[in-house]
Amino acid sequence: MTSPSFPPLIPRQVFFGNPDHSSVQISADGVWLAYLAPHNDVLNVWLAPRDDLSAARPLTHDTGRGVRFFLWAYTGRHILYIQDKNGDENWRLYCVDVTTDETKDLTPFEGVQTQFNHASYRHPDEVIIRLNHRDPQWHDLYRVHLITGELTLLEENNQFMDFVLDDDYRLQFALQMTAEGGLDIFRRREGAWHVWSTIPPEDMLTTGPIGFDKEGVTLYLKDSRGRNTSALVAQHLETGAITLLAEDALADAHDVIVHPTEKHVQAVSFVYERKRWQVLDSLFAADLAWLRAEADGEIEIASRTLDDRLWVVLYLVDDGPARYYLYDRQEHALHFLFTNRQALEGLPLAPMHSVVIPARDGLNLVAYYTLPVNSDSDGDGIPDAPLPMVFMPHGGPWARDSWGFNPWHQWMANRGYAVLCVNFRSSTGFGKAFTNAGDLEWGGKILEDQIDAVQWAIAQGIAAADKVAIMGGSFGGFSALAGLTFYPEMYACGVDIVGPSNLVTLLESVPPYWKPMIELFTTRVGDHRTEEGRALLVSHSPLTYVHRICRPLLIGQGANDPRVKQAESDQIVEAMQRRQIPVTYVLYPDEGHGFARPENWLSFNAIAEAFLAEFLGGRFQPVGEDFANSSLQVLTGVDGVPGLAEALKLAA
Repeated sequence: MTSPSFPPLIPRQVFFGNPDHSSVQISADGVWLAYLAPHNDVLNVWLAPRDDLSAARPLTHDTGRGVRFFLWAYTGRHILYIQDKNGDENWRLYCVDVTTDETKDLTPFEGVQTQFNHASYRHPDEVIIRLNHRDPQWHDLYRVHLITGELTLLEENNQFMDFVLDDDYRLQFALQMTAEGGLDIFRRREGAWHVWSTIPPEDMLTTGPIGFDKEGVTLYLKDSRGRNTSALVAQHLETGAITLLAEDALADAHDVIVHPTEKHVQAVSFVYERKRWQVLDSLFAADLAWLRAEADGEIEIASRTLDDRLWVVLYLVDDGPARYYLYDRQEHALHFLFTNRQALEGLPLAPMHSVVIPARDGLNLVAYYTLPVNSDSDGDGIPDAPLPMVFMPHGGPWARDSWGFNPWHQWMANRGYAVLCVNFRSSTGFGKAFTNAGDLEWGGKILEDQIDAVQWAIAQGIAAADKVAIMGGSFGGFSALAGLTFYPEMYACGVDIVGPSNLVTLLESVPPYWKPMIELFTTRVGDHRTEEGRALLVSHSPLTYVHRICRPLLIGQGANDPRVKQAESDQIVEAMQRRQIPVTYVLYPDEGHGFARPENWLSFNAIAEAFLAEFLGGRFQPVGEDFANSSLQVLTGVDGVPGLAEALKLAA
């Protein structure tokens, strides 16, 4: 695996360190650009005059986990961002005045989660948020004034999981899950809430409101009722008349672009193997065609001014950095801003291949794989000889993998591995039948789809049968644990990041603010409240079959994870230790569900790289400084992995 034909090792820092720029947004008036970039090695919001990037300055000064989510208020002078403590997901909402640099904590409550609900250009000084400071299970609806910080209660809530408002901040709808796992949409009439529409359980994950027209009398929805894939429709609130706007036979409606002030739908994307746009607005179509002719890559409209003259445009490719441009629609001028990671420029990166793999029952599985550079001399998508492979199931499971630049794929390919990910049943985006086929199948057909994908790669000559690892986070971590317990001879080793091991304790310990939607889990994973449901959950839990583990396992966990609590990792590690089954377990005391700090990602990935090299034979970059400033705690199991023990010793 140290063939001289492979290109030089690309440092992990290039893939997993802080980006140079990300989340670029233009202010509503077009005066300012804001983006995330490192300040003293921590991601913060930066501000620059639109026409003078050289005058950029940090606007926030976080010194911990960094800022990850922000947006412009419609005032044009305020940036809103959220921050939690060490991954506990008790988000606070902060507001920064870009003209004075004054920062206000708009929700100064300990142990309380803020959820952002709505912002409107018609009320630029106020936004709508939800707070669970009265009752941890329920979020009340508030109007918050950005200048004064005043909170005004709009709705005390003891019933609903979400609310839908129009741009006049009229509370139009409230959403409540049904006992069967569907969704009731309530509308208020004469001071009381009444069911306005019902989304059946089979449509719950593929149907829901997304916004209103300019007058607030027509609701835009993604809707799969009466069809398989989710279409974009418009429904008149009073007559109930439904107009079909866009649909696709293979894929659900994905991105919906609506005019900033006129509020008509301009374009809708659908993603099967690759993204495809359906354009409903002729002017938008002309802009999109012009942009496609100017540069290569899949186009995203990242941000727009209120007058719709200026767009921040993102070009995405699979083998290089994302490129940000400022597009002046009036002048038909495209100005390059910067890439998200300049260090990726000119590196020997690998293309991502897409393929549709048949499952054993005939279901089509959209998958993506990446091969090491120089491993496929004839360019047919099959390596010259089977390779060690890292299989990476996605999280969720109600999510999906897509084409594009993937740092995990590039990292593993650079180390000499083929990399495969697959959209197994329960993944979203492929119609409700595909998503619903994963119901109550966490330990069943979902895992069979994953095995079918791996066996396809072996049959195609992509993967060496005895050199396949499974690695993932959240549901991908569950898949890694399940892979090593349900199919103990299939994988050479496994890497689990914040994955649940016991589905009963997983559901018993959900955060209180998830309880209003508990039926999403009980109807699709298993009902821990019934004897039959608990039996199913036990039978689908990797912990039940821990005695079968015969391959090396690495586990990474955040101590403050509110979704998959540390107990999920602790209990499978303890069960393995009781049976004297080796396991390597590392903990991060300042992380939650996944790792936010680049220092922690770098340290964990250094460990994972040594671990994979030990059992797959791939290339390994020495640890060097990759443990610096991380909160890494190695709890157990290093001595059982000689290469990893040596790496840790050298780093120390």
